[in-house]
Amino acid sequence: MTYHYADYKTILSPKNGMNIYRGCTHGCIYCDSRSACYQMKHDFEDIEIKRDAAGILEKQLRKRRYPCMITTGAMCDPYIHLEEKLQITRSCLEVIERRGFGLAILTKSDRIMRDIDLLYTINTKAKCVVQMTLTTFDEDLCRILEPNVSTTAERFAVLETMRKAEIPTVVWLDPSLPFINDSEENLRGLLDYCVRAKVRAIVCFGFGTTMREGSRDYYYEKLDEHFPGLKEKYIQTFSGSYECRSPNNSKLMRIFREECHKHGIIYRQSDAFKYINRFESRIGQMSLF
Repeated sequence: MTYHYADYKTILSPKNGMNIYRGCTHGCIYCDSRSACYQMKHDFEDIEIKRDAAGILEKQLRKRRYPCMITTGAMCDPYIHLEEKLQITRSCLEVIERRGFGLAILTKSDRIMRDIDLLYTINTKAKCVVQMTLTTFDEDLCRILEPNVSTTAERFAVLETMRKAEIPTVVWLDPSLPFINDSEENLRGLLDYCVRAKVRAIVCFGFGTTMREGSRDYYYEKLDEHFPGLKEKYIQTFSGSYECRSPNNSKLMRIFREECHKHGIIYRQSDAFKYINRFESRIGQMSLF
């Protein structure tokens, strides 16, 4: 693993999103963060680290008049391999816990279990939402699509542990790669995990994937390696489109809505993000009883 540090003045976006690392070593073949539009001036696996991330976060939170939800993981996973050694994500969670802010954290890694003590404490003071991305029910296929990260079954185990700790969870159900994992069998397997783990919401943008300059070349390279001939089918079907919608989208969306409605899971995008981003303070609640 290679990495380097870079100086930043801020760590939070205007909407309170936090990215500690730039780049990733999970190796997911479809990763949008490889896209040229994000202007990473270094190899994707050569991780850029924001120097003194926790210190910068402390200064920014100290200036906030009111606490809010801090989100992280949408761009780069906070639990890449380097986190085991550097523990920068943990340092930032300690700041969030100490300042009384909420947290919505998204990952594909069971390394998050290391920090369950902080997640639990944040959730007792404010609100902590643990989000896991699930793409593929088949474990062997998962190891091809997402080779260097926890398998789907391992992520389900995280969701189960969070449920037992009464930490709310949300699942991101994406991407659904056309002609690979866009099947009813795959969807029902993943939804069964969600129901068993009693997730609060599922974020789903439809069934398909996206490709841009940078990520498309990598994805096609991996298709040639693992699914010979499929690249040509993609080119014929989608040409150079950004959005590559599954031919099964309508059917899968119907199943998705029906199952979520049946089990009381939030599934509309607006409602899901409203839940994720809504700050809730627990302080003082115990004194009411």
